[in-house]
Amino acid sequence: MDAFQARHRLRGRQVNAAQRATLLLLPLAAGQFFPAVPAEAQFRGGRNTRPEQVLWGIPDIPGGFYVCRLLYTSVAYDPSGSNWAIEYPRGEINFMARVEQLTTTRIARWEDGRSDGIGHSVVQLDDPELFQCPYLVMASPGSAGFTDSEQEALRAYLLKGGFLWADDFWGDVPWSHWMGEIGRVLPEYSVVDLEPNHPIFSIVYLVPEVPQIPSLNRWRRQGSTQEFDGAEYSTPHARAIFDENGRMLVLMTHNTDIADGFEREGDLHAYFETFSWKAYALGLNVAIWAMTH
Repeated sequence: MDAFQARHRLRGRQVNAAQRATLLLLPLAAGQFFPAVPAEAQFRGGRNTRPEQVLWGIPDIPGGFYVCRLLYTSVAYDPSGSNWAIEYPRGEINFMARVEQLTTTRIARWEDGRSDGIGHSVVQLDDPELFQCPYLVMASPGSAGFTDSEQEALRAYLLKGGFLWADDFWGDVPWSHWMGEIGRVLPEYSVVDLEPNHPIFSIVYLVPEVPQIPSLNRWRRQGSTQEFDGAEYSTPHARAIFDENGRMLVLMTHNTDIADGFEREGDLHAYFETFSWKAYALGLNVAIWAMTH
């Protein structure tokens, strides 16, 4: 199935942006409705995150797939955002609902039945439950800093079978900072650019190129897919770190914000039509890759 078909499978399930004025009930999967998070709710810099919405540890109903968001300490400035909670929790809520909707994957949940508890959680690198996370994501990796013990924990997690997707950082300085941090974690492995023929781009949907997805506000104001003006921000990349057996340990999407396509899918119909379906095509491919490799 190509990305164009993915777009039209997602269409028809959208709502218009005016419905989000107070409380949006966004239909993401048949029979399930998830309340939007008020934009004014803030938590440690996260645009849509309140402390009570952070789901620590792992879902307590076993038997399904879930994604863990990495909470880290910001030690550097990234002009596109310098916080672990960017896109959380709406990005995960929407993404996991789409995983359940568009694949046969079972999703883990929380016993208390919170509607925003569908298949996602937050972990820190010193949390023993890290090693029960099948899939770890982080935002704004160009601002992250790891202590020696955190570096050792992340290394152990990745070498024991874990997978990390680092998304949403732009330009040369955040990239260089991240190379220093991940280089401490996996010093023996190189970073490689993924070619368009890599199977991660076709495992479910055919994704012909890495989509450059900007923030909603940047695109709405200026119509640009770049977060910032300048050549260093112009080309999106998908890069990866593989072990000696060819297993992908880390995926890095640079000069693009794939998760904004998840988080903002219901905020503006034109944004969904232009970007969100591309984000989901790649995101679902990555999720299936992580579950099967």
